[in-house]
Amino acid sequence: MHIEGTSALVTGGASGLGLGTVKRLAAAGAHVVIADLPSSPGKGIADELGERVRFVPTDVTDEDQFRDAVTAAGEKGPLRVLVHCAGINHTLRVVDRDGRPGELAGFEKVVKVNLVGSYNALRLGGAAMARTEPVDGERGVIVLTASVAAYEGQIGQIAYSASKGAVVGMTIVAARDLAGRNIRVNTIAPGLMKTPLFDALREDVQASLAATVPNPRRFGTPDEYGRTAQFLIENAYVNGETLRLDGAIRMAPR
Repeated sequence: MHIEGTSALVTGGASGLGLGTVKRLAAAGAHVVIADLPSSPGKGIADELGERVRFVPTDVTDEDQFRDAVTAAGEKGPLRVLVHCAGINHTLRVVDRDGRPGELAGFEKVVKVNLVGSYNALRLGGAAMARTEPVDGERGVIVLTASVAAYEGQIGQIAYSASKGAVVGMTIVAARDLAGRNIRVNTIAPGLMKTPLFDALREDVQASLAATVPNPRRFGTPDEYGRTAQFLIENAYVNGETLRLDGAIRMAPR
């Protein structure tokens, strides 16, 4: 898929991995819609990045809001690219320190945003792409976001790992399902990335975490995520894959 001149939608595009992707796609010549929560800095970021970028307030679990974002992305031309970065985490134990069962509401919320939100992106983005005319044999590309926690979740990540493991599980299914529509689906599973999630940690704690990455011994960057998404969009023979972006880390139990 050639990015230049295409219309793209990036969820969670107002910060972190999503923002790194927005900048990459805009620099490559795409018209990009940032779909993020109304409370996000998306409007200011879109204004700063220029006329190729637009912000549409969106809760990824809300059908009407997501449909509006898809419609907005198609106003500059057929939607060809969807990169779904929106997600949340919430620390949970199966049984807490006092012997009480873990919180159900927190588990459900993480699954709703991370898994149901991913399916919402797939179905609404896929339906919009399916209505377009193929270009060089492709109608569109969808990139989802999982995590290395899908494979080696740490204690406290029961909800996050379950939701991200499910995203990995549905990647090949979605790719097969949409193959007849000439739409590819891939997933990126990031490791330790330099996002706002870690900014609240002390520098020594960040350095200690970074040292656990075999090579290179540092956090990944949002731009490296964006570059990986760009590769998956542009390489027409990569389909149904989950690509770890993690410096060869394998997470310890805690």
